[in-house]
Amino acid sequence: MESEAVVRALSALAQEHRLALFRLLVQAGPDGLAAGAIAEALGVPASSLSFHLAQLTNAGLIVQRRDGRSLIYSADYGAMTALLGFLMENCCGGAVCAPAAPCDTKDKNERTAA
Repeated sequence: MESEAVVRALSALAQEHRLALFRLLVQAGPDGLAAGAIAEALGVPASSLSFHLAQLTNAGLIVQRRDGRSLIYSADYGAMTALLGFLMENCCGGAVCAPAAPCDTKDKNERTAA
């Protein structure tokens, strides 16, 4: 991945609504979500949502397709993988990295109550 594309992707993600939008689409899987469902889930006005969707699309992080009268948006997993690969390139100076921490499967409310 070229540095310019990395900067564009990171810049697009460096905004609270766009980061939440991208994470929502990653969680939605390859089927994606309609623009109306995204607006409802995030509580973002349609005009603002259009701007954020355009920014993420221009950064190459999401793709759009038409399904009848609806526009469906989904995360571009290849672009996401390339971005993460770029960020992790030459990790740990070529040494074997420490094993990843296990996922915390506890509910957020359970963690804060403890």
